[in-house]
Amino acid sequence: MTGVLGWFVGRLWLRRSLRFRITTVGTAVTLVVFLTLAFVTSRLIGPLLVHAADTQLEPILSTALAEVREGHQVTAGPVGMEARVLDTAGKPLDGGPPPPLSTADLRVLKAGTPVLRLAENPPRRWIGTVTSTPDGSQRLVIVGTILTGYYPAQHRAFNWLVIAALIGSAAGGIATWLGVRSSLRPVERMRAAASQLPAGRRLPLPGAHDELRSLAAALNGLLARRDEATARLRRFTGDAAHELRSPVASIRVQAEVAVANPDPSFAHEVLEDVVYESERLSALVDGLLALARSDAGEWPAAAPVDVVAATRAAVARLPDGSPVVGTHLAPGACWVEAAPAEVDLVLDNLLRNAARHARARITVTVLSRASSVWLVVDDDGHGIPVEHREKVFDRFYRVQDDRSRDSGGAGLGLALVAEVVRRRGGAVKVTDSPEGGARFQVRWRALAT
Repeated sequence: MTGVLGWFVGRLWLRRSLRFRITTVGTAVTLVVFLTLAFVTSRLIGPLLVHAADTQLEPILSTALAEVREGHQVTAGPVGMEARVLDTAGKPLDGGPPPPLSTADLRVLKAGTPVLRLAENPPRRWIGTVTSTPDGSQRLVIVGTILTGYYPAQHRAFNWLVIAALIGSAAGGIATWLGVRSSLRPVERMRAAASQLPAGRRLPLPGAHDELRSLAAALNGLLARRDEATARLRRFTGDAAHELRSPVASIRVQAEVAVANPDPSFAHEVLEDVVYESERLSALVDGLLALARSDAGEWPAAAPVDVVAATRAAVARLPDGSPVVGTHLAPGACWVEAAPAEVDLVLDNLLRNAARHARARITVTVLSRASSVWLVVDDDGHGIPVEHREKVFDRFYRVQDDRSRDSGGAGLGLALVAEVVRRRGGAVKVTDSPEGGARFQVRWRALAT
């Protein structure tokens, strides 16, 4: 049963248009409500007929009671209604035949409760009560009438109400179809316009401040993000191709020169250049892969990392010939929640960047605050002009393109630093250093202990 229902929903229902589904559901609900009302209303016809009969019987019963109390003969009621006088045992005292009432019915009538005999065809309604004659005898006075058309009225009312329910449901379905069609027409126009929009264009916002305006604004936001992502991808692809072309071309030229001049001493020099360009190419590819993984949301698992210990290790990894490095580290451990490889990447890139531009000295500081851990790297180089400080963390951006190229930078190191710090909830910025160069400040959220 579940499989059949799933097949129906997947193959026959969900493949229909939204207009069809809304109209079908609305029509079905309307039909169910109307049929329920038809059934309930038809069943109310009987109680209405009984109430109308009671309204006519009560004056006749009052007249008959007064006549019995005065010792007079009970007069005949209107046509279709009869008044009877019985003793308390149910025996007729008016000379007529016994009434079609059971002992239980007589007991109910003596209590002053009406009786409805639905077993008869047509049904009959009786009301009555006990009264006294002038000599003190107890008499049961009852008045009854035939409920002509009791069952036919119910059946006919139900049939007509079913027809009215079908007509009303059909009218409701047509109205729903037209209403949904009218409501979805602006959405369809918006969809068609969105599919044909060129890059940089946006959907016009409707004048009414309704759901359609919110939808158009959301689509415009989506289009803006699409254009931004497309432009970013185009820039990234172009920059990556441009950066990869340089070391690949250098390696090719060096190899061609080595082939054209098979001198062992000259070949050794060429191989050194090839190794250098290969290392530069490997670093560039590693940076591109790291950024691609970050863009895809592939972050390494976080773990507690001691920034103080990681700083000491990063300083020890600096190559020989680097500027003098002074450290001001917190006395204890400074724990942050990040991947160890991310912290090493931040330290290595900032220290190597400082080593490339420092004249003679680099200062590394690690501070612990109540809810954050700060890493500060100062150098005594030329610094970074104010107009470039917001862009140095962009991919492939260089303050001085030619000088950075000669020093081996590809414009990805600081972009990687900003990426791995920000995705862990931290921040990174560059300012002036007291030593005259650049100061890079990195803030991580401290690990709660």
